[in-house]
Amino acid sequence: MKNLIQKGLGIALIALFTVSFTTIKRETKQIDTSKSNVEWKAYKVTGSHNGTVSIKSGYLTFDDNKLSGGSITIDMTTINTTDLTGEYKNKLDGHLKSKDFFGVETYETSSLNFTKVKTTGKNAYEVTANLTIKGITKKVQFSISIYGSKATANLKVDRTKFDIKYGSSSFFDNLKDKAIYDEFDLVADLQLN
Repeated sequence: MKNLIQKGLGIALIALFTVSFTTIKRETKQIDTSKSNVEWKAYKVTGSHNGTVSIKSGYLTFDDNKLSGGSITIDMTTINTTDLTGEYKNKLDGHLKSKDFFGVETYETSSLNFTKVKTTGKNAYEVTANLTIKGITKKVQFSISIYGSKATANLKVDRTKFDIKYGSSSFFDNLKDKAIYDEFDLVADLQLN
């Protein structure tokens, strides 16, 4: 019994020293905002619209070359429709920036802060994060793939959770073909420094 306790203590001490002297290589890679882009696509009964929005700042962190965290800030004043031109484009851009949608005069930025990262395959991860839009923070999950200095993330957002209810048949009756679906898609192509 005494030998068993001594062996157990010896193993515990070896494990403690091994863990104490094993260092995790942590690295933070900044997102190159000039070479990165975020595309959005929103859907309505009669079709869809798509466009871009710019990244203001951001980074991804890695522990031993595996994604472990990150944060991205979006400049909401840069909302841009790319499937329309002229007067219709200007009207939609203005409406998206208005209080009906993102209220960019008050809420100039939105943010995504990683809280949990799970490896799902080689270079692939599932991320849980806090998404803040219009000052409202909700938990979201999305997938991200990383290859060298490039990363691609896909995220589906339910706008009504962020008090963006304009044209939502979840809140308004008789919208018919004027209804706008609650969820929109974001695809981020990131270049890391």
